Amino acid sequence: MFMSFDKIESIGEEQRGLSLKGKDMETRFQVFAELCEKLEATSKRLVMVDLTADFLNQLDADEVEPTVSMMLGRAFPKWDQRVLEISWATLSDVIKSLTNVKWTRFREAFAKTGDIGAATKILFESSKMRKQATLFEKPLTILEVRRALEAIAEISGYGSRERKERLLETLFSQASALEVKFLVKIVIGEMRTGFYEGLMELAVSKAFNIPLDVVQTAAMLSGDVVEVAKMAKLHGKDGVLKLKLQVFRPFRPMMAQSSESVEEVLGEHGRETAFEYKLDGARIQIHKYDEEVRIFSRRLTDVTQSLPEIVELTKTRVQARQAVLEGEVVAVGEDRSPMLFQHLMRRFRRVHKIEEMQRRIPIELYLFDIIYLDEKSLIALPYVERRKKLSEVCGDIPLTEQLITRSPKEAKRFLEEAIEAGHEGLMAKKLDSAYTPGIRGKRWFKIKKTLEPLDLVIVGAEWGYGRRHSWLSNYYLAARDAETGIFLVVGKTFKGLTDREFIQMTKRLKALTIKKQPHGVTVAPKVVVEVVYNEIQKSPKYECEMALRFARIKRIREDKSPEEADTIQRVREIYERQYGKKARY
Repeated sequence: MFMSFDKIESIGEEQRGLSLKGKDMETRFQVFAELCEKLEATSKRLVMVDLTADFLNQLDADEVEPTVSMMLGRAFPKWDQRVLEISWATLSDVIKSLTNVKWTRFREAFAKTGDIGAATKILFESSKMRKQATLFEKPLTILEVRRALEAIAEISGYGSRERKERLLETLFSQASALEVKFLVKIVIGEMRTGFYEGLMELAVSKAFNIPLDVVQTAAMLSGDVVEVAKMAKLHGKDGVLKLKLQVFRPFRPMMAQSSESVEEVLGEHGRETAFEYKLDGARIQIHKYDEEVRIFSRRLTDVTQSLPEIVELTKTRVQARQAVLEGEVVAVGEDRSPMLFQHLMRRFRRVHKIEEMQRRIPIELYLFDIIYLDEKSLIALPYVERRKKLSEVCGDIPLTEQLITRSPKEAKRFLEEAIEAGHEGLMAKKLDSAYTPGIRGKRWFKIKKTLEPLDLVIVGAEWGYGRRHSWLSNYYLAARDAETGIFLVVGKTFKGLTDREFIQMTKRLKALTIKKQPHGVTVAPKVVVEVVYNEIQKSPKYECEMALRFARIKRIREDKSPEEADTIQRVREIYERQYGKKARY
């Protein structure tokens, strides 16, 4: 009835009394799904860590990486640039085909559970057609699921949607209702078990008896706890200690704490500080090895193809055989002043007609850090020394404007100059600060003149009125709860986007729709937007009891994932801080 993947055969075998391993000695996906179900049912961190550590310990070496990736809601490791590119329309068509259940049942199930995977499970459990099919199928294994996802990711070109749909049908048709629940979650990249990377580091530490600080350092350097888990299984602590930065393996960038004044920064750093322009561009990580150059976005996505001029600039100007550099790409107008951020994002998404886009949206590169140079990691060097090495190898590629001072007056003047030049504000970097991938601390600060915007996720939208009646143009904005992973609405807005952006956003949200309503839609939380507002006020309207006042979308954050959006805890922190100058009601 369906196509088959290699090594995925439809052999009659009832799925009763499952052990960890199947007859082929591969770990069954059903056991993985049962583990995820247990994680979802508890909020006790130690229980979650113990369950996961025990599971990891029983896996074969080649099963560890796929398991850890999927538990964290990814089809592949962070450094793997393959993507599934499966739309909600494709996924819903597969669910309808296999269950033969009216779609109103899915909407009812989603309204009840608030979870796409759980709603799909309900449909599969109630499907007579599905129950009959599962009696004659061989149980899936973790490695078979990975091979299936790899096959889907390799499909491209004409007819790719139909071919991906057939392969998804094959995979789902061989899965139990519980397995389908978590397959759906992996496909949409939204596991929502409450088991995040920090807990996985704890689990890896416990499973393989490796000190937590060793695991955390290795995850920081390699860019992904997945790599650490795999190495721990294969070679134990000695292997994990050997994990280092590698060219062409992108890692999480060092992040900055927010500050409201230069006085706070100078007081925190205790002496001279390096202030630099905070450019209104996109942060990139440039990897060079001989004549090969690859460029990664802040989200570690490979954007090399979209930025050919940056590739050529790196090849011809950077005087190093091997290097990993950090910089900011800025779109500029005819007078070389910065263009709006959304114009730059059009370059990042472009893979066709690049030369035409180069003429329409020229870009400039400004470097600000060097992390790796000719087989040597520089992360432990003080920032001021890294900056010196950067200037020595970058040729005539400009560095970000910098002022080293201990004077608040000079720093404020520099901030005004940055704003006047069309930039966002300043970065402030402690002169002796090491580079800490993925860590946000007080060694680096970002200073903006206005109230700090929030990066929020669109979770729903309503149809507009008047000339906007055909656009989804009133957006529900949500912040992520860091403890549960749930997105909580903090307001809505119809302000900030151009007509062109409203049209593009409507098309995008239609593809992400998971529930239709009389006046709008509920969508999968995938789109991140930067939002400015006047203040955060108390509100009984939303579950979080807070609401943004006069919210407006400043820009669409294509460079950020939903997991990188601001948390509800951050929103609450800003809300509480407002009362430093205002009386409480």
